[in-house]
Amino acid sequence: MKRTKYGGWKNCIRLTNGKIELIATTDVGPRVIRLGFVGGRNLFKEYREQLGKTGGSKWRPYGGHRFWHAPEVDPRTYAPDNEKVGFKMRGGTLFLAQEVEPTTGIEKQLEISLDANKNHVRILHRMANRNSWAIEAAPWALSVMTTRGVAILPQEEYRPHPQYLLPARPLVLWHYTDMSDPRFTWGEKYIQLRQDPKAKTKNKVGMRNTLGWAAYALDGDVFIKRFPFDPAASYVDFGCNAECYTDPDIIEIESLGGLSRIEPGGCVEYVEHWYLFRADIPSDEKGIDARLLPLVGKARPGK
Repeated sequence: MKRTKYGGWKNCIRLTNGKIELIATTDVGPRVIRLGFVGGRNLFKEYREQLGKTGGSKWRPYGGHRFWHAPEVDPRTYAPDNEKVGFKMRGGTLFLAQEVEPTTGIEKQLEISLDANKNHVRILHRMANRNSWAIEAAPWALSVMTTRGVAILPQEEYRPHPQYLLPARPLVLWHYTDMSDPRFTWGEKYIQLRQDPKAKTKNKVGMRNTLGWAAYALDGDVFIKRFPFDPAASYVDFGCNAECYTDPDIIEIESLGGLSRIEPGGCVEYVEHWYLFRADIPSDEKGIDARLLPLVGKARPGK
């Protein structure tokens, strides 16, 4: 863990275990702007024209992994993260703390720990209420992936009719969702959404993901995101704890915590686990079963 320059920002922090690396910004944020194998591609998107910029009242996407609060409301959700963040490094963990958002009264914090022996990152998102009144919000973790890869979301286990009569989970669509879009593959076991730089439109899907994982595959690199599911929680967007959005520039793999009432001075915490692997993932479901599912089995905290 050391300070470094990256993308025009002079004050970034690089974490590496010799096999994978991530870079977090402190001139803006909190953001993780890079994640990948050492010497390899950045699996996170970078908006090149925005790298190195700071300040200003306009929200910039920048790229990388960001921390939002849900439900999505403009301008509240789009509070800019263009200013410096406080940071400290302790015991192998990087702590990042944003100044309180003046438009929301919310303070966002990240705690990032990279496993010394495995390609595993634990990232804790903490949302603190610095207002004098209670608020309702949900933590929202968005990993903005680079182009030309495919996001893979698991379907619930198949169970035959009439032995099982109740629905398995909600599948949520937006006004701009086009289910006929060829970027989608609606499979028996998986939903796949491909990023296509030649596409002309935006698309999005959300779901109640009780299995707690999503993956992104690109030319032999595999990113797996693990996140919790709480059956007692109230999730926004008609019950989504996982969402996937794409446009001609990016594809986002998003997870959400439950909606909470946060009292003045209180906070909520939300943890994701990230894993990187090297593997070619086929597009057919038998190939996904054979190549991706064993990696999902390995992508568990403590394994």
